[in-house]
Amino acid sequence: MRSSTKINDELINFFAQIPDFSGVVLVADKGKPVYEKAFGYRDFETKSPMTTGAIFELASVSKQFTAMTILMLKQEGKLAYDDLIEKYIPGLPYPGITIRHLLNHTSGLPDYQDVMDKHWDKSKVAGNADNIAYLIKYHPAKSFEPGAKYEYSNTGYMLLASIAEKASGQDFIQFCRTRIFKPVGMTHTDIRTREQKIILPNIAWGHMYVPEKKRYVRADSFPEFNYAIWLGNRKGPGRISSTAEDLLKWDRALYTNKLVSQQTLAEAFKPAKLTTGTWSPYGFGWELVQNDKLGKVVQHSGDNPGYKTEIIRFIDADKTIIVLCNNAHEKMPEVLKTLEQAVADHAK
Repeated sequence: MRSSTKINDELINFFAQIPDFSGVVLVADKGKPVYEKAFGYRDFETKSPMTTGAIFELASVSKQFTAMTILMLKQEGKLAYDDLIEKYIPGLPYPGITIRHLLNHTSGLPDYQDVMDKHWDKSKVAGNADNIAYLIKYHPAKSFEPGAKYEYSNTGYMLLASIAEKASGQDFIQFCRTRIFKPVGMTHTDIRTREQKIILPNIAWGHMYVPEKKRYVRADSFPEFNYAIWLGNRKGPGRISSTAEDLLKWDRALYTNKLVSQQTLAEAFKPAKLTTGTWSPYGFGWELVQNDKLGKVVQHSGDNPGYKTEIIRFIDADKTIIVLCNNAHEKMPEVLKTLEQAVADHAK
């Protein structure tokens, strides 16, 4: 990028127009930050200021890590993308679905969260075994035949974590810690329980705007509406918490062979061919986009109560945008559009 001073000036002016935005924004060129700023508060009650090292819930940005566990196990010959899922999770009443269908959201599986919302005792915390048991017990109808269309599915990624456990013989959280976070040097990244987050000094809590109170209130003040609490032991679709700088380390690792070979990784950045002959816009844990000026883009958004998150990787141009927001700001689409435009405008 031509001038980090120029990009800084532009973004300072832009963010001045949304004074209540809270979060961390990082823009990097070939791994070097050209813009990094913290806005707002880690906790609106205590007014503890946001820092660039604050830890956020990543929500669905976690899916790319779940996909990576599967890529690693495939590279080691411990599973195949076209394995049927019943090989790893017996008893699921949805035949004909493969690991590949789960990875690219073409399985047609019903939403496990919906089943749990209707039937689960929310005074208890559910994990994957509970989710799978309830899918078997209540057997909600599938949406479509496997491979027929693309429909974003948290169920698929919850099942992928359980498949990774079965194929590796290791707990999913331990696998992520020892095989991904530690080798990449992501020292602030983990899959944490609520209790572990409470004692963290630099956690950025998710906040929601409550119009009656005319202020932002912590999202965990409403536990019955907060699936992040009563589905708090789920693995796969969300639950990783991290910092912007750790995500930049992850971004860098994906340009190397540290986790998997570039040949293996290339599979994750390919769209899925549907049975209709058309292509889906999603690879393995990544949304796939083409930018007119900068070429191929792989990205993902996340959305948890009080949080909105995004990583955008311009992999042809080697530029990266990371946005972690802890007050689910309504102007997030505008923020992302402005950042993408600034990156494109200042590209060499």
